[in-house]
Amino acid sequence: MIEFLLKVFDENKNDDAIIWRDQPFAYSWLTERISAWQIALDKEQVQAGSVVILEADFSPNAIALFLALIERNCVIVPLTKSIAAKKADFMEIAEGEVRIAIDDEDAAAFEKLPRQATHPLYAILRGRRHPGLILFSSGSTGKSKAALHDLTGILEKFKVCRNRQRAITFLLYDHIGGVNTMLYTLSNGGCIITVQERTPEKVLEAAQKYHATLLPTSPKQTYGLSEVGILRSKSKSSDSLWVKIGGEGFETRIVDGILHIKAQSAMLGYLNAPSPFSEDGWFITGDEVQVDGDYYRILGRRSELINVGGEKVYPAEVESTLLLMEGVDDVVVTGETNQLSGQIVVAKINLSTAENLMQFRQRMRQFCKDKLAKYKIPQKVILLDQPAYSQRFKKMRL
Repeated sequence: MIEFLLKVFDENKNDDAIIWRDQPFAYSWLTERISAWQIALDKEQVQAGSVVILEADFSPNAIALFLALIERNCVIVPLTKSIAAKKADFMEIAEGEVRIAIDDEDAAAFEKLPRQATHPLYAILRGRRHPGLILFSSGSTGKSKAALHDLTGILEKFKVCRNRQRAITFLLYDHIGGVNTMLYTLSNGGCIITVQERTPEKVLEAAQKYHATLLPTSPKQTYGLSEVGILRSKSKSSDSLWVKIGGEGFETRIVDGILHIKAQSAMLGYLNAPSPFSEDGWFITGDEVQVDGDYYRILGRRSELINVGGEKVYPAEVESTLLLMEGVDDVVVTGETNQLSGQIVVAKINLSTAENLMQFRQRMRQFCKDKLAKYKIPQKVILLDQPAYSQRFKKMRL
């Protein structure tokens, strides 16, 4: 299953595959460690098809074990500390049969769990003898959903050689973007640069120290979803919000203003929610878009739409405008019920300037008057003293 990766590893055996806590690990080390993990999995009687809860962050053993579990055709459920409050629920939803926890010192502990994974989607994977991957949505606007992937489809796109990069693993180990960063980097003989603290200072320090060439973040650089994977994207220009998305293994279409995607790497389905696929097999993203030839402008989730007296307001548009203001470090825009207009626009703001609420509101209205329609300018502003995003770097709209 990972033969193509092992071939790349052998071709680059003397090069750095991973930098973790200022220590480099060569591709030869990674190859040997994958073999060692296979022996350990035999010893612990982890069978093909087992659902394995893998508690870790990017580290040498976490990366090697992830690949060893793929080779064994296990179903991998990566979990990071960012979901600590939901961990027990996630383990139950996934019907985890084995738990492997990798600690801060990169040591692993095994535990057999008293469950049997019997969800019908697992039977499909086991029938194919393919490895699986479960990714949980952030749940920033509702209950987290467990998306089950056939990893064979995800791996396929990495068999095409692309640019070699020294990439920082900013996106998390249990995030589709983090998995994409890891597999892309390794499949092209690049170097994974890990960070223990995902603060701007630490990330930039690592980028400079280890000569990073790629810092994948979300959502500006690519368009991706836990359910279908990461699509290749190309902007009209460096300052344009119009993008082409798709590439090999992906098709797109627009139905009633909503983006639909058909993907080779699409999930098999949710473990705990109804299917989001159309009858003809297209994933319904819920993202409303405008179209200009081959280019799309993604306006935002229709479910997040704010209706002000019959006028549509997309939170992302207002957020993008407010982030251009001096001193606005972060912003989340939501709707609030109003008896007169149905809803009003509410902005929750993190400021680095020494302004009070009245001063900021006055400056905001002046700034926005020629950039946003009047009904889009926030009627209510709340100044926050903490970030308005989760530990998974998702905006919290609830």
